[in-house]
Amino acid sequence: MVEWWRILVNPDDTSYDEYYYSLLDKVIYLCDEILKKNPNDVTALFFKGGSIGFRGRLRVHREQWLYAANDGRLAIPIVHQAYQLEPNNVDVLLGMGIYNYYRDVIPEEYPFVKPFVIFFPKGDKMLGIQQLELAANNAKFANYEATYFLIQILSNYEKKYSKALSLAQKLYKKFPTNPVFHRYVGRLYVSVGKWQETKKIFSEILDNFNKNLYGYNSSAAREAYYYLGLYSMNFGNYDEALNYFYKCDELSRSLDSTEESIFMVITNLKIGMIYDLQSKRELAIKQYNKVLNMKSYQNSREMAKQYLKKPYGK
Repeated sequence: MVEWWRILVNPDDTSYDEYYYSLLDKVIYLCDEILKKNPNDVTALFFKGGSIGFRGRLRVHREQWLYAANDGRLAIPIVHQAYQLEPNNVDVLLGMGIYNYYRDVIPEEYPFVKPFVIFFPKGDKMLGIQQLELAANNAKFANYEATYFLIQILSNYEKKYSKALSLAQKLYKKFPTNPVFHRYVGRLYVSVGKWQETKKIFSEILDNFNKNLYGYNSSAAREAYYYLGLYSMNFGNYDEALNYFYKCDELSRSLDSTEESIFMVITNLKIGMIYDLQSKRELAIKQYNKVLNMKSYQNSREMAKQYLKKPYGK
């Protein structure tokens, strides 16, 4: 789990993936050796099912859909067996909850996955949330992981930002040096429109980056620059906003190795919008044309075309 959290600090960095997978494979092998002697060893079943499940979760993030779906197929009967043997073991609900939720949601979010999972056990997203809530509140070992998955689900899919914020604050209070939880609190303040709190959190994150604190890396700094730029733009401090956005764009150019990230694209769009607000039309047009040549996020190309025809704010 140490390696899992190391990956979460910068999930776009794949350099830890193979080592992470090798550790999970070792756990699976050791569990198999135990299960050869005792097929009903609950601890071995729990750790084997959990290892396969966490392998699948990373594969979802890497968009390795077939491998991820197969991991889900392999993990769920193991987890069910452990739960049947020890129904009071709430930790097992972590794996069951993750499977039930994502098995129900992922095929709808990504329809091309449907052929891969059609023969897998059906999911139930509401049951999945209930199981994760039980694990978050009562599990002995998996409570923090269950809480983290709930935050992801509530913010990314269910759009229940206030509830997700409450959970993120709880984790950050418990682990105040964890940059993953720190950043989630900041993002969720944005989602609920608490801009003063947003500024405070991302200023802290930027300060921790400048202090070289562990986990507060260039990815964290880029995110901080973006949201501080957004804050300044929203409150009419355009020169300050441009300064933050320039720094966000600069970091994106070093971080985005294969294609433009959402931070680079939306930042360049925002820079163009500010230029329009400052009556710097020629500079704004250059920005919008840049965005047209980038990957599209959140209707960025359509917005750039719109602002090429009519200046933003006019």
